[in-house]
Amino acid sequence: MKTQIHTQLSVPPHDGSYDNEALSCSIIDITAPNSGEPHGGLRGSNEFILSDSGKKVTGDDQTGQLNMWLQRKARSAFSEKMIKKRLPILRWLPQYNSTDAIGDLVAGITVGLTVIPQALAYAGIAGLPAAYGLYGSFLGCIVYIVFGSCKDVPMGPTAIASLLTFQTAGGNVGKAILLCFLSGVVELLMGLLGLGFLVDFVSGPVSSGFTSAVSLIIVTSQVKDVLGITAKGTTFIEIWRNIFNDIHNVQVWDTFLGLTCIAVLLIMRIIAGLKVGPADDELKSKNHRIINKLMWLIGTSRNAILVVVCGAIGYSFQSSAVAPFKLIGDIPPGLPSLKAPPFSLTANETMSGAEESFMEMVSSLGSGLIVVPLIALMENIAICKAFSNGKPVDATQELIAIGLANIANSFVQGFPGTGSLSRSAVNNASGVRTPLGNIYTMALVVLSLLFFTPYFSYIPKASLAAVIIAAVVFMVEVKVVKPMWRTKKSDLIPGLGTFIACLALPLEMGILFGVGLNVVFILYHAARPKISVERLTSPGGAEYLIITPDRCLIFPSVDYVRNLVTKQSIRQSLPVVIDCSHVYGADFTAATVIDSITQDFARRDQPLFFYNLKPSVCAIFEGLSPADFVVYYREEHLDDLLKQRAYKPKEVISA
Repeated sequence: MKTQIHTQLSVPPHDGSYDNEALSCSIIDITAPNSGEPHGGLRGSNEFILSDSGKKVTGDDQTGQLNMWLQRKARSAFSEKMIKKRLPILRWLPQYNSTDAIGDLVAGITVGLTVIPQALAYAGIAGLPAAYGLYGSFLGCIVYIVFGSCKDVPMGPTAIASLLTFQTAGGNVGKAILLCFLSGVVELLMGLLGLGFLVDFVSGPVSSGFTSAVSLIIVTSQVKDVLGITAKGTTFIEIWRNIFNDIHNVQVWDTFLGLTCIAVLLIMRIIAGLKVGPADDELKSKNHRIINKLMWLIGTSRNAILVVVCGAIGYSFQSSAVAPFKLIGDIPPGLPSLKAPPFSLTANETMSGAEESFMEMVSSLGSGLIVVPLIALMENIAICKAFSNGKPVDATQELIAIGLANIANSFVQGFPGTGSLSRSAVNNASGVRTPLGNIYTMALVVLSLLFFTPYFSYIPKASLAAVIIAAVVFMVEVKVVKPMWRTKKSDLIPGLGTFIACLALPLEMGILFGVGLNVVFILYHAARPKISVERLTSPGGAEYLIITPDRCLIFPSVDYVRNLVTKQSIRQSLPVVIDCSHVYGADFTAATVIDSITQDFARRDQPLFFYNLKPSVCAIFEGLSPADFVVYYREEHLDDLLKQRAYKPKEVISA
């Protein structure tokens, strides 16, 4: 039985056939009787590939292979399955019925009552006039109806996207609109290239740390409006420093109104979750159900109710010379004009007073062009997973949907947006059936722009700040700390590191720091595989040492594995078997280390065998033609190998 493997490169025959090298690792002799050929004469051919048209495409015909690949891609791209996958509306619209229409109508109106006050408030977070929040809340909804794959996603401004817009565009309207367009283009390209997997590099702890830090920054950014003072800044520390510098200018009425609004919103939030009547829904009377529905509706519409009431209070002071509250100011009536986003800025549109070209604008946006799309995708995928009921989420399709939605919003002067988790929860609880619920949300936003913008100017800033604070304060993910501590304490390090970095640094640097820290942990675990060492006895009574790594052998871990194997083999002075059952991959560095290990064992005249090595990994190791490289696949063969080596136990070397 042949056990020692020596691989030699040979010139392929003229007929284009070749030996199946994956079989060269096996010690089992499968030579066919009287054939005299290795592997029983099993051979493959690389002479030609038969195309669908019946023509032969040889291995050297690169043009023919490229044409075949393009034909396959074209057929796949225009197949019925792919068209329905990229246009999800074609899947649900043919089955649309009256029940779906009623559910979408109720959900769409409910979400619309939520999005209008939120859009006005989120524009303030982005450092833009309030109207721009509404501009980014209607056209993208139509696009998502056609291309979106999740019924619960209401497209529009979000707290996180607004803060990222402010930190990237610095409150400049032209740059915010261009950021919306370019973010949409990046998202669309990522979708077309199938790069949705990039969001997988943001782990749960990093995502929790980022979201919690963003929540605190947003709350901090709204404290100034509650207190009625001026405090600019982009980071958590900078904003608080400016708040304390201007604390002596606190406005009593703004503070009173802001704190009162926060308390009212929190109380109304509690009311939305209250239930009257028996705990069992089947035992509740009709009156109980009506009362519960009204309490839920009042609690869910709390933002709209509060803004209307505060707007009425602000309107009542219109005859006064000076209003006791700071108001959001005039909002242009009507819909925004449909035009391309600005690709340059005039001197009057920049802070520096100098014109800016397109390249200068892009340069000033910096890393935000990558961070904003990735965070938007992360928010959207989180919503889809939360309401998918276990169904798979197509990240590629969501990238295409939010990319096209942002591109469309940029033509009506909107800033970057994505799916909102809070509005998605309202959408789901309202009984939405399909993405068509977005059309009713869009209708309410359009109506408010056409008829109610003159009254929006009387809304106090403190009330909008209260809406934001009462919403985002619950985004601080304190609840994940305890289960994370119980499961794996080391995961707290990247989570806490991301949280601190995002508070102290700009958000894009904070999230990059968190991802980098997480990658360091991954590389560390890859470099330190768990290795079990056991002293066993073969069926023939020979003692040997079996060493079992629990993962692939790649460059960060091979030196660690080599040192451990060498240390244990010298200490025990026994034949060594490396159990490769869990080694599913290897690289060139691992192959060089295996070559070195086999030479070390050969010099010590100490047997070394590899058990259950995968053929694909074996081919990598054989690429360097290591000496004394022995692989076996059955435990009973170990005694035969030891006999062939004429192994005699030596005296054990003490540690």
